[in-house]
Amino acid sequence: MITQEKNIVKAYKHEPFTDFSIEENKLAFEGALKIVQSQLGKEYPLVIGGQRFKTNNETVSINPSNKNEVIGTVSKADKEWAEKAMQAALSAFETWKFEDPKIRSSILFRAAAIIRERKHEFSAYLVKEAGKPWKEADADTAEAIDFLEYYGRQMQQLKDGVPVQSRDGESNKYSYIPLGVGIIISPFNFPLAIMAGTAAAAIVTGNTILLKPSDHTPVVAAKFVEVLEEAGLPDGVINYIPGDGAEIGDYLVEHPKTRFISFTGSREVGCRIYERAAKVQPGQIWLKRVIAEMGGKDTVLVDKDADLDLAASSIVYSAFGFSGQKCSAGSRAVIHQDVYDEVLEKAAALTKTLKVGCPEDVNTYMGPVISQAAYDKIMKYIAIGKEEGRLVTGGEGNHQDGYFIQPTIIADVDENARLMQEEIFGPVVAFCKARDFDHLMKVANNTDYGLTGALITNNQEHIKRAEKEFHVGNLYFNRGCTGAIVGYQPFGGFNMSGTDSKAGGPDYLILHMQAKTTSLML
Repeated sequence: MITQEKNIVKAYKHEPFTDFSIEENKLAFEGALKIVQSQLGKEYPLVIGGQRFKTNNETVSINPSNKNEVIGTVSKADKEWAEKAMQAALSAFETWKFEDPKIRSSILFRAAAIIRERKHEFSAYLVKEAGKPWKEADADTAEAIDFLEYYGRQMQQLKDGVPVQSRDGESNKYSYIPLGVGIIISPFNFPLAIMAGTAAAAIVTGNTILLKPSDHTPVVAAKFVEVLEEAGLPDGVINYIPGDGAEIGDYLVEHPKTRFISFTGSREVGCRIYERAAKVQPGQIWLKRVIAEMGGKDTVLVDKDADLDLAASSIVYSAFGFSGQKCSAGSRAVIHQDVYDEVLEKAAALTKTLKVGCPEDVNTYMGPVISQAAYDKIMKYIAIGKEEGRLVTGGEGNHQDGYFIQPTIIADVDENARLMQEEIFGPVVAFCKARDFDHLMKVANNTDYGLTGALITNNQEHIKRAEKEFHVGNLYFNRGCTGAIVGYQPFGGFNMSGTDSKAGGPDYLILHMQAKTTSLML
């Protein structure tokens, strides 16, 4: 029997980032990279009901900065294996749904402690498999720890339900119960943090899950499953089934026993899941719930009285962190005409200082994009940008050894151009000129998305207006539009950015449960 963890600090505080300017930390991370290097090329089977199964169909995970380096060989599930995983999850749910929430939380706390102890090792896997530079990898691992601890604490607040009124002669209760079996479809760009967060939220609320990680980063997910097993998670509560989305993804989304789908990825796939999940299948006795985060076309606005150095750095680091492969990335810079040229000049100069190269080098700011398909798509958008605007810096790519693209600024782009409207998911930012603050607000809201946004200004009246008018789920003032911290800036967006599920926030766990009212006559 799993016992509750003792001495759990009640107050939540996010995991600090590592300072790599300290030589001791630098040496420790270099050591972790060597450890991971020695573990490359291993095989990772499916995990179903606590058992491991090697399949004939496999995927090879490669290092996007070195295409000749194999991170691991991962078994792939087909529909038959997916069905076995579903049955294992259904069976485990019958006991897990009644498990004491304190015990469920304790498993998350223990998993967080294990990852914290091996923090650099997990970050090194992110460097190798996702192509993340040191700081980006470290932040990803820290966020995974944050999700585990935050959701564990949130479950303690929800375990007894919410008080409701009772009249004389009756006792009423309002409590939360689990949904059932969920499908977790996680992305490559935060392959530890988002994957761990979506999985942990479902598990701690009493559900059992089938985890389908990104095809580009399945080894990181396999390592996380090992951590949960070490932390004491019972067999069948999590089932690890990498596989093709068109085959097992559609199959599981449409499965009559699937109760909910938690998805992070593209708008196209998210809309497909939403549509397919809405259809009631034979034998299905509920309406499936969909929790979706589908991307963004995020804007950094610069007012005429802004701090222009702050504006330039906010634009550059929002656009090019992790090669722009963030749904929150600032891929649009909309600048008041009075300061447009100066901000553009400062941003271009700063961009040219960024080092692009192998992410295993501590001095690298920007590594590769994730795949050949991503590389090709981004380079096509750069070609479009050259027609729609003026190339200021970057625009070049090299995919001989890895998938490297120089950070790219395209200036003088019309507010309705493709580069201003379509999600690129790469290191490309479009600059657009605004006539006045009314125009800034208009352009800010002229996309199908509504995830993040930032306004750089010293005008307090404009801040108040933006709070009301800038229609995004995460709005930042006088900083960049990326870098939400669990428990501090709950994350999720409007419109085609998804269901505004606000990961890392006080309402998120409720999405994985359903409310039950009981009334006892006394």
